[in-house]
Amino acid sequence: MLPQPPLWLILIAFICALGPLVFFHELGHYLVARMFGIPAEIFSIGFGHELFGWTDRQGTRWKVAWLPLGGYVRFVGDMSPASNPAALDDIPPELRDKAFQLRPVWQRFLVVLAGPMANFLLAILIFAAFFMTLGAPRTNVVGEVVPDTAAAEAGLRPGDKILSVAGQGTPNFEDIRSVVLLRPNESVPLRFERAGEVHEIRVRLKSDTVTDPFGQSFTRGLLGVYPTTGVLQRLPVYDAIPEATTYTFRITRTMIDGLGQIVTGRRGTEDVGGPIKIAQIAGQQASLGALPFVQLLALFSINLGFINLLPVPLLDGGHLFFYTVEAIRRRPLSARALDWAFRGGLALILALVVFTTVNDLGSIGLWDRLQRLIG
Repeated sequence: MLPQPPLWLILIAFICALGPLVFFHELGHYLVARMFGIPAEIFSIGFGHELFGWTDRQGTRWKVAWLPLGGYVRFVGDMSPASNPAALDDIPPELRDKAFQLRPVWQRFLVVLAGPMANFLLAILIFAAFFMTLGAPRTNVVGEVVPDTAAAEAGLRPGDKILSVAGQGTPNFEDIRSVVLLRPNESVPLRFERAGEVHEIRVRLKSDTVTDPFGQSFTRGLLGVYPTTGVLQRLPVYDAIPEATTYTFRITRTMIDGLGQIVTGRRGTEDVGGPIKIAQIAGQQASLGALPFVQLLALFSINLGFINLLPVPLLDGGHLFFYTVEAIRRRPLSARALDWAFRGGLALILALVVFTTVNDLGSIGLWDRLQRLIG
């Protein structure tokens, strides 16, 4: 078992992971707004007191704040980092024709959407670079069936091509692993091709509990197959980018799948983590080397983009929902309705922060240590 990384490495890795992801996210908002001629007053990485910064020729204050848990771009016409609309009286007359809140709803929609899309784009670029240099997973053909496993009991054989598991396409073994891992002891449909014929069977997956190199245990689903040789294949750039785009989509689908299992109660909430867990994982991957850490950045970037698309007020997805309603009604929601929505969103996010923090402290063993001290 590997030792846990030192605290200084965890903190540095956390900042090096979250900082670029937040910057890229906010840069997406900023660049699309600039394309529409919407000026930005502040571009901030982090919240709270400014540590350092500068003002560019367009009057935008670029700054780094002391709390590195996010960031924001404040455009003319925004009152706060949450993008609450400012009163018209607060906007200088010479800037009112450029104010964010007075722009057509489709422009505001695209500006907000650009943030999460920038995170997905960053992940695609990282994966494309991996696929061009290290290779991409390219096979879903079974090379070996482990005896006394779900695959063996279902009658799978070497040479079978696994097309889908649980209704999700599996063009390579990485996808098979992702789908199976989330379904310990579940009965799932499986489609495979054998000698040119497609078959569909039902497989009762098995499970085991594994411990990662840093001593953390988790339960995973097991099918019991290994791929053929030559799993990875280097791709040229014109193939790597489409493949990376599809790969990013499939990872996002897995995240949606996992969230759906938590919401429906099929999966526990103990794996839901917050800033402490993110910092711990970032430190662990950084201690393994540059490549694992960069791969983690891609996964974090997808996670950040996905979470921000959830229709929760204060998140980008909440704004996109309100803009969609505005486009349908052809008038914005009332200020009172928006105020209550943002209050509710803030309460939900604060509750989630408290919940994930309690989970994070449990994952590092704090509650067990306190129980031993009290007992």
